[in-house]
Amino acid sequence: MSYVSPLLSLPGAVPSEGPDEGVAAHYGDLFKEQRALADGTGFVDLSHRGVLTVSGPDRLTWLHLLVTQHVSELEPRHATEALVLTANGHIEHGLSVVDDGETVWLHTEPGGQQALLGYLESMKFFYRVETADRTEDYALVLLPAGSIATVPDGVMTRETSYGRELFLPREQLRDLAERGEHGPPIGALALEALRIEAHRPRVGMETDHRTIPHEVGLIGSAVHLQKGCYRGQETVARVHNLGKPPRRLVFLHLDGSEVTLPAHGDPVRLASDGPEGRQLGFVTSAARHYELGPVAMALVKRNVAVEADLLVGGGTAAAQEPIVQP
Repeated sequence: MSYVSPLLSLPGAVPSEGPDEGVAAHYGDLFKEQRALADGTGFVDLSHRGVLTVSGPDRLTWLHLLVTQHVSELEPRHATEALVLTANGHIEHGLSVVDDGETVWLHTEPGGQQALLGYLESMKFFYRVETADRTEDYALVLLPAGSIATVPDGVMTRETSYGRELFLPREQLRDLAERGEHGPPIGALALEALRIEAHRPRVGMETDHRTIPHEVGLIGSAVHLQKGCYRGQETVARVHNLGKPPRRLVFLHLDGSEVTLPAHGDPVRLASDGPEGRQLGFVTSAARHYELGPVAMALVKRNVAVEADLLVGGGTAAAQEPIVQP
């Protein structure tokens, strides 16, 4: 583990595993933290995420040519989402974007910032832009939707439907927690449970090396269909105009009697075929929700019947709700 948040030394902090390694999974009471987050109190330490900036007079027109979102006329402080695709239209990076009028701020999945920066650097050509990895300088912190906590002076923010993201100078992270003005710290597991409930896909969890945006419901939110001239655009247009994606994202209500949750990558099968049946997809994310019980998302073949009961992992029963329609 290369990064360890200073907030892991707070009382009750239990370290995360997997993609959120480096920050707290929880601080001693998972369901209490979920309720607080849903009520708009507390804050989530996301300081393990990668932070990049793009500055220069051509920053928006240049990014517009590289990403799936329409950003050439992005208004200051207006948050948006974007993707970087491969030449074949597969999702490579997810970007959470905001511009302050002089600089584009973006954050991406933990550990992905160097590869993303390398791609951006390789595409600069004659454009008047400067890119920088600011991960060592800024820590991302989330204040949930409904929070009335005051943002420290001079801190860049990004407003979303699920909360306010702060690009906080790293030296202020510990002080923010110790002052207590922003409520109790909340772990990554609580945020994941609410993310799954809201059907929000996460790159690297709901995606694999061959996922296209249509499969996980990112058309519109992260992919603008009225623009072209970006890598992978041909695949996006072809699937949208001529066909259906080969897979679709579903939300799963899991059997609450099981002790353990399915893991990322666990197989999904038809219940009628039994635990040895043909694999039709895989679990992408799973959590114990404070109201819904054990829930998950999975990526399954498009032709799996919407009404079909499923088995996940070693045989956990699951009822599905479509996120992406077949």
